[in-house]
Amino acid sequence: MGRSEAARTALLDAAERLFAEAGIAQVSDRRVAETAGNTNHSAVRYYFGGREGLLRALIDRHSAAVDEWRRKMHEDDDSVLGDVRNLVMPAMKVLETLPRPSWRARFIGQVLHDPAMHTLVRDASSREGARLSRSLAARLADLDPAVVTGRAVLTTRIVATAAAEIEARAERDGQDPRWLAVGSFISDAIAGMMAAPISDTGHLNPLPIPTS
Repeated sequence: MGRSEAARTALLDAAERLFAEAGIAQVSDRRVAETAGNTNHSAVRYYFGGREGLLRALIDRHSAAVDEWRRKMHEDDDSVLGDVRNLVMPAMKVLETLPRPSWRARFIGQVLHDPAMHTLVRDASSREGARLSRSLAARLADLDPAVVTGRAVLTTRIVATAAAEIEARAERDGQDPRWLAVGSFISDAIAGMMAAPISDTGHLNPLPIPTS
């Protein structure tokens, strides 16, 4: 790894940790540079063009790692559970490979719960993830599309929140997060939720969160 790439990686790692611990809005670019051991307090602007570029690079780093695992993994995809596992387990694989302690899950949780990050998250959506989402929607064609969309958005929030809490607990207690077991447990629960019957057709998607 060259000096420039090493400096860039150090900034990404520092930002991921600081954003996870304190929140994105609460951390300055200067603090990111100082934590990364960079004496240039404008390092974030130099390497990423500013805060948005830094956040985009962090999100893209995670998305690329997840997509790499999606290309390697071929779960049984002839069912709702199979599609859900293909969506969830690659992210668990990425978390499993990170050094301990890690801050990735908590950073992703911060991003997904911050409305200002919606555009960056949408832009980072991968073709493989979109294909799996379409496959899942097709298997649930007997349900109202608005319900399927709402449940899919809720799924993202569930995974992010659960992973962030597990990562924080693992660091606090010094335990192994057991990400693959977590992924299997969450996949089973989500598959059940996605295919559940609709009990109130008068409120098909009442969630006050963006679905596109």
